[in-house]
Amino acid sequence: MVSSRRQIELGAAATETGESPPVFICMLGSFRLLRTGELLTVRPGGKHEAFLTTLALHATSRLSRETLLETLWPDTTFALAVQSLNSLVYSLGKMLSEAIGGEAPVLHPDGSYQLNLAAGVGVDTLSFERFARAGEEHSRGGHEDAAATAYQRAVELYTGDLYAAGDAHAVVERERLRAVFHTLLARLAERYFTESDYPTALDYSLRVLASDPTREDAYRLAMKCYVRRGERAQALRQYRLCERILRAEFDARPEPATLALFERVRHDPGSV
Repeated sequence: MVSSRRQIELGAAATETGESPPVFICMLGSFRLLRTGELLTVRPGGKHEAFLTTLALHATSRLSRETLLETLWPDTTFALAVQSLNSLVYSLGKMLSEAIGGEAPVLHPDGSYQLNLAAGVGVDTLSFERFARAGEEHSRGGHEDAAATAYQRAVELYTGDLYAAGDAHAVVERERLRAVFHTLLARLAERYFTESDYPTALDYSLRVLASDPTREDAYRLAMKCYVRRGERAQALRQYRLCERILRAEFDARPEPATLALFERVRHDPGSV
C-alpha cells in the first residue's frame, strides 16, 4: 500500500507535469469521473454524481452531514437519509480506493465530509485554478514562456462552463471560473500577437468571443490580427459584428478605442 505521504508527492508531481490525479472529478463542461485515466460509468443525475459534485464544489472545505442530507435527500426521514449517505460513501470507497493506495476517497471525521485531496483525489476546477495561478506567478517573475505553458494547461482543462446544480454558490462559481478562462485566453492571444503569430492570436481571440461575444478587447485584437494577415475586409466585418451585438445586448455603442481602431483600419491599415 502506498503511504499518504507518497500519495501527496505523486499528486504534486501530477500537477507539475499536467497529468491527471489517480481519481479525477471533472465538472468543467460535463460531469466525469476518472479512475487512473479510465472514464467510469456514473448514472447522470444520480446520487453518486450529486454527492461528488457537491463535495467538489467545496473541495477545500468540509461539509456537515446535515448539509449533505438536506441537499441530497431533502424529503427523506433522517434515519433513512443517514443510511443512504453511509451506503454512498461505502460504494465510492469500493469503486475508488484501490486507485489511491487503499485510502478512503471521502473523509468524514466528526460528522463532516470532504474529498481526500491529499491521497490523490483531484478536481478539474482546482487544477484549472492552480495552473492559472502558476502562470500569473511566472509572469510576475518575467518567465513568459513558463507562464504561457501554465495558461495553456489551464485552458485545456476548461472544456466548458461549470456543470453543477443551479444554487447560488454554483452560479457564482460558474461565472467566476468563466471570467478566469476568458482572461487566460486574452493573455495568450496578446502573447502570440506580440510574437507575430497572428493565426494563433486570432484563434484565441475568437475563442473568447465564442464564449463571450461582448468582449470588445477580443474584437480589437481580432481586428488587428486580420489586418496583419492582409484581411482588411474581415477586420471591418469584425467591427460591424461587435457593433450589432453590443446594440442588441446592451443598446450600447462600441468603446472609443474600438471605434478609433475601426477608423484606422478603414483609412490607414498600415498603421495597425
